[in-house]
Amino acid sequence: MTKTALVVDDEVDLCRLMQITLTKMGIKSDVAYTLSQARVFWQEREYDFCLTDLRLPDGSGLDLVKEFSNHSNKPIAVITAHGSMDLAIEALKLGAFDFVNKPLELPRLRQLVENALKVAHQSDETKATPEHSPEQKMLDSRLIGNSAIMQPLKKTILKLARSQAPVFLSGASGTGKEVVAKLIHDLSPRRDGSFVPVNCGAIPSELMESEFFGHKKGSFTGAVTDKQGLFQQANGGTLFLDEVADLPLVMQVKLLRAIQEKTVRAIGDTKEVPVDIRILSATHKDLNQLVQSGTFRQDLYYRINVIELQLPTLNERREDIPVLAMHFLAMIAEEWQLDTPLSLTKAACNQLKSHDFAGNVRELRNVLERAVTLAETSDIDISHLGLPDCVPSDDNTNRDNTANRVADPTNTPISHQPLANDAFVHNQMHIQSMDSQVTFQAKASVANSHSYRTNIQHHPSTIQSTADNQAVAESTVQRNTESATIRHGSRTTNDDKLNLREENGRQLPLQGLEHYLQEQEKQMIITAL
Repeated sequence: MTKTALVVDDEVDLCRLMQITLTKMGIKSDVAYTLSQARVFWQEREYDFCLTDLRLPDGSGLDLVKEFSNHSNKPIAVITAHGSMDLAIEALKLGAFDFVNKPLELPRLRQLVENALKVAHQSDETKATPEHSPEQKMLDSRLIGNSAIMQPLKKTILKLARSQAPVFLSGASGTGKEVVAKLIHDLSPRRDGSFVPVNCGAIPSELMESEFFGHKKGSFTGAVTDKQGLFQQANGGTLFLDEVADLPLVMQVKLLRAIQEKTVRAIGDTKEVPVDIRILSATHKDLNQLVQSGTFRQDLYYRINVIELQLPTLNERREDIPVLAMHFLAMIAEEWQLDTPLSLTKAACNQLKSHDFAGNVRELRNVLERAVTLAETSDIDISHLGLPDCVPSDDNTNRDNTANRVADPTNTPISHQPLANDAFVHNQMHIQSMDSQVTFQAKASVANSHSYRTNIQHHPSTIQSTADNQAVAESTVQRNTESATIRHGSRTTNDDKLNLREENGRQLPLQGLEHYLQEQEKQMIITAL
């Protein structure tokens, strides 16, 4: 069946050139020289796609893009004058499929037309079988969950896949930004091209230009062969810039030009090479705040953030946790080549649903992998998950029991002791060698009503204490230890004697709590060694 296209432009010579190009591609085309004429053609006839200029005698092509995209799924591409990137971005936000710059480059025009026809074909298949289309099946199988917040997200992903606009994926770490980026690529007309993911924070700054744009042999010391950059590798496909907020400012300028001009120049080369790529980017940081602080260029922000897609946290879609858990268990069983399928008990499932997943979907998978490792059977129970239990902070009995455990270090190990009023109880540590076992008690000041948590630092030399922190620590301990019993049991040596001062019958570290804990950790490490 012959494909048809509508060309809207007031330049007769340019319209003739586009008609000749489309005819050679086997596409029949109609030409409209005004906005009103284009509206009449679009209403009376059926087209597979539309190609319109943004500056028309009787109006703006943006109005045409808005009208056509609101009432049809057919792709609409725009023609922009050189340097009118802001108008092109505005058109993409209104629903344009892609854009091409004047003066027209015929290879770029042909590529745009081919992509537009693929999108039109996908739209016809989706309209015929909306629930059973290949795109919908792929989306449901790779983006697990049917919660209320996931339904509009899936529809948006399908819509974004038909476009060529740059997409910015925002969300907390572990929400699945790379999974969504790969889905957008695989659902798009660029699926036959390469999907090239790159972690911008993992590339050394001095090698970044070479990694992105490539280099020629002999261009610098160590360049023994020609190297193809990431932009060239993604030509015809999608380039995914993960952790884009970590790009240094110098590289942001060069990246901006490559995205705008769609050309790159390798280090040591004398000419620029055109590339046809779609940019997807992601970060867990607040890019808008980084722009305000001056650490991220505003012009680059507007180039990559044409369409923003916010991914929900796992805590916002708790009803999807059981389905996600079973999906991950099936993947683990397949990857680890387990003989029996894995299952989750109802109690374990309920605990997963009530757990606060700070690491989102990534944390859920890690918890399940650990549970499968610890479980002796194929049934995963609460004891295998290793998630912390919730203990009421106002329970006096629990506070008394916690104080007793501190007095008697032979009780439950610290990893299984309830925490009273968010206080860390530093219990004894056991270090076992091949021949003997050395047991020593960790020196700690334990208050049952701390208003903060003390995190154990394994590298004391990297801790920098300030006078303000010490003052806050001393004030907090003095205020909160009135109802607490400080039990201090330790082995006395010449190195671990600390100067303590007496104040109303209470002993406080003279140099502050942080310094006191650092000294205790130092003595424990020396004793262990």
